Amino acid sequence: MFAAQSLSELPDKETVLSMSGLEFMQGILEGRIPGPPISTLLNYHLDHVEPGKVSFRGTPGFAHTNPMGGVHGGWYGTLLDSCMACAVMTMVPKGSIYTTLEYKVNLTRAIPLETEIIATGIIDHAGRSTGIAHGEIRGATDGKLYATGSTTCLIMQVG
Repeated sequence: MFAAQSLSELPDKETVLSMSGLEFMQGILEGRIPGPPISTLLNYHLDHVEPGKVSFRGTPGFAHTNPMGGVHGGWYGTLLDSCMACAVMTMVPKGSIYTTLEYKVNLTRAIPLETEIIATGIIDHAGRSTGIAHGEIRGATDGKLYATGSTTCLIMQVG
């Protein structure tokens, strides 16, 4: 996966609407469509896509710490928002888009710096106008649970 480096590299509206959300996510995984620029900044990448389930891998570094030296809560939130919302996206039909309405994050323990994690989102419901998913962040090697989350997304037909 590669991330877009400028607005001109992001897919245009017609490209996005010409495929289902699952096809779009598979395109990012396969490198045919650029990933989100934020993934470079926060050091994570798309790792797995299937209908109703998406995983990202990431490793927090010093640039992702709060003033006390711990991994900033926003890093956890971004990874969970990404995996949960993208799980919803895999269920979005061709001609539709989605956006996050709200999400909740529960941190269960601190992620040590330079620890590779897997953030997985799983769909709970995908309807005509809303999608609901839950997610978790776990250590890639030891499976420790670092955070959980839930989201509600708005699904919108365009055109």
